Parts: sequence; C-alpha cells; structure tokens
Amino acid sequence: MSDRKRVLFTGYAPVHFVCFLPVYRRLLDDPSVELWLSGGFKRDVDDERVEFVLDGFYDPFPVDHQRVIPIERAREESFDVLVCAHLSDSLFPGAAARTVQIFHGVSFKNLLVRDRALRFDTLCLPGRYHAELYQRQGLVREGGARCFLTGYAKTDPLAQRDKDPGVLRALELDPSRPTILFAPTGEKRNALEVHGVDAIRAIKKTRRFNLLIKPHDHPKRKIDWLAELADLEDDRTRLVRALDVVPYLKAADLLITDASSVAFEYTLLDRPIVFLDVPRLLEKVQKRAPSLDLETYGRKIGVVVAGADQLVDAIDDSLAHPDREGAIRRAAAEHIFYRPGGATQRVAGIVRFAAGLAEPPADAEAILPSA
Repeated sequence: MSDRKRVLFTGYAPVHFVCFLPVYRRLLDDPSVELWLSGGFKRDVDDERVEFVLDGFYDPFPVDHQRVIPIERAREESFDVLVCAHLSDSLFPGAAARTVQIFHGVSFKNLLVRDRALRFDTLCLPGRYHAELYQRQGLVREGGARCFLTGYAKTDPLAQRDKDPGVLRALELDPSRPTILFAPTGEKRNALEVHGVDAIRAIKKTRRFNLLIKPHDHPKRKIDWLAELADLEDDRTRLVRALDVVPYLKAADLLITDASSVAFEYTLLDRPIVFLDVPRLLEKVQKRAPSLDLETYGRKIGVVVAGADQLVDAIDDSLAHPDREGAIRRAAAEHIFYRPGGATQRVAGIVRFAAGLAEPPADAEAILPSA
C-alpha cells in the first residue's frame, strides 16, 4: 500500500484544468503526492440531470492518462485532497479529507464571490481585491473555510510582459503587424453572439492587423464557433483552437472582449483593451451575481464601444495612445493579482498543506475575518 497522499482534480470544462495545469506539473515531481484526474464534459441529460463525458477531456493535456478515472469510479474511492476550479459539488469523490478551491475566473462579474465557495475547506484567492470582497460579504468566518492569498497560477507567465512572436510565426502570421485578440466571455449574449461576425469583418476589411479569435471553451449557448467562423479565416485571421489563452494574450498588442476574465488577466501585460458593449448580458449577470463590480475597475481599464461600426476607430485610437488607461490598468493588476509569477508555487504549497505534508507557504498570506 502506497503512503503517498492521493490528490484528485475534477473539472467539467477545459479551462478548469488549464487553471490547475501549472500546479499539476509542479506536483508531479513531488514523491509524496499521487495525482488523479476526473470529471469530463458536462452534458445535460434532461431538465434535472447532467452527465460528465470523460472521453477526450484530458487528451489535449500532457498528463498521465493512467491516472485519469471516470467520476463514477472517483465516487467509490477516497482521496486525501480534492482540488477544483469550479464551485459545483457534482464532481466530488466518495470521500475527501480536505478540499481546495483554486477558481477559474477573475472577471468583474465576480462569480467566485459566493457562499457556495465555502463548501471547500481552503480557498486560494487570486489577490487582495477578491480577499476584500470576501471579507465585506462576510465569507471569511471564524471556523469556516481558510482563505489564503496565493495569486492565480494560470497567469504566472504574464508576469513577464515580453511579447512572444513565436506564437504568431507558428500561426504563419507576420509579427511585424499589430495583433488583435478577440476573446469573449461564455455568457449568453456575449460579444461574439451580439457583434461577432460584423466586428470580425470590420477588422479584416482594413487588412492592417493580425486577428486572433478565441471563442470561449464552454459557452452557455451551445454554438460551435470554430465551425461557424471557419470561413472567415484568411492569411491574417486565425481561429485559436488551443485551450490556454495565455500565450495568445502575450502575443497580442490589443485585446477585444466584453465581460471575460481575460480583461483582468490582460492588465498584467499593461496593453490596450477595447470592450464591445453587451448591455443585455450585463443586465442578466446583475440578477445572479450580487458582486458584479463595474465601479472599481470594470470596463474602466479600457474603452467601450457600442458596436462594430465604431470598433476600428477605437482600435486605432487605443494603439495610438497605449498608456491612456495605463494607470488604472496597473492599479487593477496590482490589486487583483497577488505577487504574479509565484502563484503556481504557492498554490502547490497549499495543496501540500491540505494533504498534511507541510505548513502553508510562508508567502501565502492568510485572510482573516473583518474586525
């Protein structure tokens, strides 16, 4: 019988594992840890039931596929630690001594600031901004979930602000042209649904930019955007089929988005952002996300345009004045992301702490209830 600690990760969207992958890689080298993976693509069976289809879920990732198990098996087994990047308990195993939440989004929708996060024993908070929200909402409680400032492992590569022309060369795009990344959220009525084709055509028509289009990997409305937009690809336009957006953020000179986490992630690079307005999406989010915050940073970190007819002018103006929103972008990055570049090590340390292998990392700051 192995005395290694059994750590299980479960997720139902690829982005969940993208957020854990850097930590997974670090823990692979730990002889005291045995890593297991489960979950799968979430499919609605009927109005009340869902299933999780494991087939192909982990195929794009460099993992030990002998340690990938269906959720049905995980529900029959016990683990020392469960790690999730989602707030659902539908992918919990039969038993887990401790549970760790690492989250999968930092957008101004603030869907990570909810009571349901407290079903986990330990929370890895991205930065002080979210820690303050947790305190104000009364979610940091005596005897409740332990909250630590760890940073956000997915974004560690963004701590180095250098551009990566290799990504563009791999896509056979000219790195000397300005590169635009269009990456919407997955909510219904997102910018791709509302403005998408018109916006893409407006940019393409200029023939002045590289355009990368990264659809969300689990949109609320089941549209196969990679198929829908395939005809729009040309010598300067590429659909991003990779699951991790971070290399494409690094390659871009400007980001177009709506209410996606990528907006805050992109502040770490301190480059211009253009928001396509999605008022109906924001109205709907307001009803289910009491912590929606458009006042602190929201879309102030970029410029907002109403539609595709204004988009190219906004792009040109933003590229001509790249530091116009620079002060608030830098303030947002510092507030939202705790000590970027070292989050992977801290989150891995928290997992080892949950497994009883070590004390919490010295630089993972504990968050206490408000006085």
